[in-house]
Amino acid sequence: MENNKTQVIVVGGGPAGISAAITIAKAGKEVILIERGNFSGSKNMFGGAIYTQPTKEIFPEFEQSAPIERNNVKHNYTILTEEESTTITYRDNTEHSNSYTVIRSKFDRWMSEEAKKAGVILVTQTVVRELIVENKKVVGVKTELEDYYADIVILADGVNSLLAKQIGLRKDYNPKDVALGVKEVIKIGKEKINERFNLKDDEGCITEIFGYPMLGQLGLGFMYTNKDTVTLGLGITLSELVEHKVKPYELLDRVKEHKTIASLIEGGELIEYSAHLIPEGGYKNVPKLYDDGVMIVGDGAGLVNNLHWEGTNLAMMSGKFAGETAVIAIDKNDFSKKILSLYKKKLDKSFVMKDLKSYKDLMPIMHQNSKSFLNYYLRKINKFFKMFIETDSVPKRNKFHRFIFETLTERNPFALLKDGTHIIRLLWGILK
Repeated sequence: MENNKTQVIVVGGGPAGISAAITIAKAGKEVILIERGNFSGSKNMFGGAIYTQPTKEIFPEFEQSAPIERNNVKHNYTILTEEESTTITYRDNTEHSNSYTVIRSKFDRWMSEEAKKAGVILVTQTVVRELIVENKKVVGVKTELEDYYADIVILADGVNSLLAKQIGLRKDYNPKDVALGVKEVIKIGKEKINERFNLKDDEGCITEIFGYPMLGQLGLGFMYTNKDTVTLGLGITLSELVEHKVKPYELLDRVKEHKTIASLIEGGELIEYSAHLIPEGGYKNVPKLYDDGVMIVGDGAGLVNNLHWEGTNLAMMSGKFAGETAVIAIDKNDFSKKILSLYKKKLDKSFVMKDLKSYKDLMPIMHQNSKSFLNYYLRKINKFFKMFIETDSVPKRNKFHRFIFETLTERNPFALLKDGTHIIRLLWGILK
């Protein structure tokens, strides 16, 4: 056993796992990072952005050496109905960078190399089958080859986290609390991307897509610009796929065919298609995060802020906090859940849990009101702008009056009151 014993084992070589491992290694402790893919990033799928400030907390100089695609200076919010669209754009013209688009196969591999430089032992192409538990304490992992032992095991094995389920840290997700994300990477060329998105060479644009073809359903689309490709995809809850009997790739095809989107990807070459599950349950679905000898981080812990499309930053910070907690536990030679509870305390004091708690009512409210918030009102927004720009010899005042009257009469007054009450409840939960 002593030959196969180390201080910490991290299972999963994504942003959460690497952040935990490098934090531990920089403190001079022993840590093994186990990744089942050929290399970190070989099996990862996400929309496309990493966030500057949290990333700097783990990799202070990443902007100088990491494989970054573009600095996101534009953020579009696009509402689609069958034949119309409205886009609101925010652009930051300062030198400030909030996020960068990256290709995970490149970026995760770079992070793992940085971790190795810091002293992390990286083991690839190795699957952890189960956790080794002795006297109700996690003491190691079983792989397909042999057993490895450690004082602490950190689980960063993703949204399914079979290992966390094995020891009762979490249960299976309800279909309404997990989304299936699908995406395509389409090669267009740098010049066409710059022209179509009104960008310069190093500038990027993030687009969030609401409505068609998921009107009335809990699903959203996204588009990210890379150097010479765009990442186009969507995420929709499993419960919606089952209820409406639709396939995610069919929905994505409809997004691509919409005139507003089609013009941006015209002539592009499909070079990648992938799919991935995303935890959508939010604060109320965060599982137990620690026990004797073990902690869980990232997607496995349900740490995703779906309203703001934030996942990698929460994953990295959770990994950092778990790593810091592991260092303290090693110094105290105490690996009990009492000591490891410090990890949860660190999360609770940070923006991670505070933001998730602020939006704790978001998903329940959206489930109750998806047909109004994600259909009726989206259509009304497009209809308003169409009315606002049309010139047909009808006085504007008459148009405004008609629009207000239709809005108040098309939908039951009690339904409007209910919608307003839910909005106030959501805002109160965020601001209180």
